[in-house]
Amino acid sequence: MTFAQLLAAVADNPRSLTIPGHWAQGRASFGGLVAALQYQAMRTQVEASRQLRSLAITFVAPVAPDVPVAFETDILRQGSAVTQVLGRTVQNGAVTTLIQGSFGAARDSIVSFAPAPMSTDVPPLERCTALPFIKGVMPDFFQHLDIQWGLGGLPYSGTPAPAIGGYVRLRDAQPQPLTEAHILALVDAWPPGLLGWLSKPAPHSSLTWTIEFIHPQPQITTLDWCRYHAQVEQAAAGYGHVAATLRAPDGELIAISRQTVTVFG
Repeated sequence: MTFAQLLAAVADNPRSLTIPGHWAQGRASFGGLVAALQYQAMRTQVEASRQLRSLAITFVAPVAPDVPVAFETDILRQGSAVTQVLGRTVQNGAVTTLIQGSFGAARDSIVSFAPAPMSTDVPPLERCTALPFIKGVMPDFFQHLDIQWGLGGLPYSGTPAPAIGGYVRLRDAQPQPLTEAHILALVDAWPPGLLGWLSKPAPHSSLTWTIEFIHPQPQITTLDWCRYHAQVEQAAAGYGHVAATLRAPDGELIAISRQTVTVFG
């Protein structure tokens, strides 16, 4: 199943969905896909005028591929402008992912600030290097994504660097407007910037992830290259903290991300 087919399937029946093995990330399903599917289930329960403002994600346990999983949604509060939603991914009777989402309608405000487009955080696309999918070397889900690497050390290259970045888009996607579900997959497709410090593979995983969505969103499609830049802010004792942004091709801000990553090695 493609990314679009999985999104349609969870919107149709969130109570039971099986993520195919070709979306695996080791023993777990790709976390960006899991977050996107849970978000999609949550989105169907909130009126369209309330846009997604932020998600706070905790990866409790791996979501196994090829095993049915349920995407549960609870409305915690629906105010005059903001709806707070809790999503739970449940597999074999156990919670595997918790997501708290804030959806907010636009308000009248005298405060208005548009950040200037960033054009120097990563090299131009033509100076980046395409990462091909290599079966058995890269996670299986990687076959569904195009990544052009432009900044920082590759995973397990033993080249410490404070930042990584480049360009990303879904592979073989049908042209359609870029949505928050796509953004979740594009941001989480990138390996933690800490992995470049290692000289050999080691277990690692995202512990928590918060992501904020900028509105109005740039008018781009799934065929456009999005620019990713991540900065390692601190790492010690097996935990690292990474801040990242995803931007449109012209540098317009799309999303702001923060992750706490566990690294063993």
